[in-house]
Amino acid sequence: MDKLCFSIDEERYDDRHGHVLSLVGWYMHPDKKECGFQLIGDGYEVIDIPEVERYDRPDVAQSLEVETEGFLPGFTVTIPEVLKLRQKYDILELLLLDGEEKTVIWERTGDELDELVKDKLVEFHIDRVEVLYGLMLEIQGWTTDQRGEVEVTVHKENAELLDCKITRGRRPDVVERRHLDDDYRNQEIGFSISAAFLEIPGNRIVLHFCGDSTTKTYEIDIKALRREQKDKEKAKSFWGRLFRKDKNGEHKEDYEEWFNRHKADRKTLRRQRHVHFEQNPLISIVIPLYCTPIPYLKELIDSVCAQTYTNWQLCLADGSPDQKVEEYIQKRYGKDKRILYKHLEDNGGISVNTNKAIEMATGEYLMLSDHDDTLEPDALYEIVKAVNDHHGPEIIYTDEDKLSMDGEFYFEPHFKSDYNLFRLRDNNYICHIFVVKKALVDQVGGLRPEFDGSQDYDFILRCCEQAKQVIHIPKVLYHWRCHMNSVAANPESKAYAYEAGCRAIQEHYRRVGIEAEVEMTKHPGWYRSHVKIQGEPLVSIIIPNKDHIDDLEKCLSSVYEKSTWKNYEILIVENNSEEQETFEYYKNLSWRYPKARVLTWEDGFNYSAINNFAVKEAKGSYLLFLNNDVEVISPGWIEEMLMICQQQDVAIVGAKLYYPDNLIQHAGVVLGMGGIAGHIMCMASCEDKGYFGRAVNVQEISAVTAACMLMKAEDFRSVGGFDEEFVVAFNDIDLCMKARAAGKKVVFTPYAELYHYESKSRGMEDTPEKQFRFEKETKHFEEKWGDEMAKGDPYYNPNLSLKEADCSLRED
Repeated sequence: MDKLCFSIDEERYDDRHGHVLSLVGWYMHPDKKECGFQLIGDGYEVIDIPEVERYDRPDVAQSLEVETEGFLPGFTVTIPEVLKLRQKYDILELLLLDGEEKTVIWERTGDELDELVKDKLVEFHIDRVEVLYGLMLEIQGWTTDQRGEVEVTVHKENAELLDCKITRGRRPDVVERRHLDDDYRNQEIGFSISAAFLEIPGNRIVLHFCGDSTTKTYEIDIKALRREQKDKEKAKSFWGRLFRKDKNGEHKEDYEEWFNRHKADRKTLRRQRHVHFEQNPLISIVIPLYCTPIPYLKELIDSVCAQTYTNWQLCLADGSPDQKVEEYIQKRYGKDKRILYKHLEDNGGISVNTNKAIEMATGEYLMLSDHDDTLEPDALYEIVKAVNDHHGPEIIYTDEDKLSMDGEFYFEPHFKSDYNLFRLRDNNYICHIFVVKKALVDQVGGLRPEFDGSQDYDFILRCCEQAKQVIHIPKVLYHWRCHMNSVAANPESKAYAYEAGCRAIQEHYRRVGIEAEVEMTKHPGWYRSHVKIQGEPLVSIIIPNKDHIDDLEKCLSSVYEKSTWKNYEILIVENNSEEQETFEYYKNLSWRYPKARVLTWEDGFNYSAINNFAVKEAKGSYLLFLNNDVEVISPGWIEEMLMICQQQDVAIVGAKLYYPDNLIQHAGVVLGMGGIAGHIMCMASCEDKGYFGRAVNVQEISAVTAACMLMKAEDFRSVGGFDEEFVVAFNDIDLCMKARAAGKKVVFTPYAELYHYESKSRGMEDTPEKQFRFEKETKHFEEKWGDEMAKGDPYYNPNLSLKEADCSLRED
């Protein structure tokens, strides 16, 4: 860079604190020399300005491809009382001073300043314009007025008002991102607009943002949206025809069809009304209200009143500024004593309002719900059934799906795992329905306002930490309405919520005594934990090998060259190699790979026995079982597994493996899939996040493959190592089952990544001898773990297919 570069990125006007104009920008001197600033009026008079704020700008350094160490290119120049200066001067100029040289980097005439001030008084931003399901036009954004509040209206092409619903709400993410005054934090600067798309006339609509001093407009091209919608419908039609057929070309039902077949029918609901439970707890459904649309509220309350279990109370705490909701509830539901309503003096936000609803509750159990969602009529029945079946668990949660704004469509079902702490640390997969004993809430405390946006995540984590029993009901009993104010529809607009979620997990680790740092990932609402590894334990890497020295060399070189964890040893277990080149290769190992040594297994092939033999020679406190045909991808692969395996309740950690063409080979094992057990997400793209992120989240799982498996040495020995009756198959699955039976967890991490050069079409049983052995090992596994298999995999929902590895719907 051989010349001075500069830019004014933004002009910010603040009408609330002395009519201040702030110029935000950067400059880069060819000699990285700090320059001064000077404000000039009418080309000659110097005007005093406050000290300039300077800061780093990594984006500038990157775009200019220069180093900025020791130099701060970013700046904010503040010009106070700019309206008085406009009256005094016809033109204002900002100069950059480089010794005697002066460069004008900004200038405005008086008329331009008038327009700038007028423009900056009212600001708005459109976050999203979308047509949902071809029916509803949804618009979301925010708007501010420095002299008051902004009224938002929508007009047709002929300037008439459009019939639509406009909802206002707070946007703390905007306040933080734009460094706005705290005054804005409690203002409803956010807006969402919903309109029936098919009923909008003409080719455009215009949004009006009416402030105290000016009105701004924003035009939306309806014609373009209709054209885009037609293209989507064509694509949907094609893919619908393609994906609604199974492998045999037969019609395959979609979720709505599936749900209608599986939800409780009228006969079942009638029968439920006459069931008498031993325990009949009062369930208090606690709901905060705030400017709740009456149609949504009606659907919610009606779904509660339709419950087949009738010992409930509905506790509604309303922070709305008017009496519309109160009048409606009194008029329609005033005679039902189970419905309790309280109008709050002030709107304290979702946490405070929810806590007010909790204070109204007298039930043994509390159930949390949003103010615009709906329940299946057997929701409370199934919850009370679980209370009786499991002798009063502290926490119960269910599956859920999403509901279109108009209440016509169910979609995106979330069929969840049974309680999965590691999964919960990555994402609030529990969400709805969440039912908790009132006594436990009294112990841990209610919702905390400092976590607003992810207040339920923080609450669920605190409750689960103290609960002795958490029960999952694998049925869709809750419908989460998907609209603009909902995280369900637009996760990107809830940045502040995800930041709060990050802090909630961080606080969880602090409470349970685990040193960890939590970060947000590129997937909104999903997090990554970096747990501090205690000490520098020795890891014994055990690799059985028979010939195939090219594979072994690739494996060893990748371990040596890529691994950032250095305290390891490698035990290569030679078993029945036949090629002379293999033994020549072994002779050179000691100087090429000093951490490696060769052990010799002299009996016939038995994978379990070979590894048990090697463990006796291992010196490490952790055992890393590794195939000879794997290649390390991620340098921190050992640390990623070690940070999990070191935790007291974990025995085994497995890695994410890919075929050479980057399709997934292993992302965890599901019990019962394809017979005994199978790899979930097998053959999916490496870019595939998997069903609700299961391919990219750390999670407890029933089993992992020993192609790359880390295990505490003490846990390995305590469960008796590998069962040597499993000569080839199921030995790793059996080991995981034994660890789980001993009360320890098996965990999959997607952050330890390796290639596995196993053939996709590898035929395991191509001789009568192999087939006999496989049948024998299958029978042994079924005899040993038949009860567990009958119960089903606790980490895989019974509504999902065991025939396919893609988490598609299970066919009856």
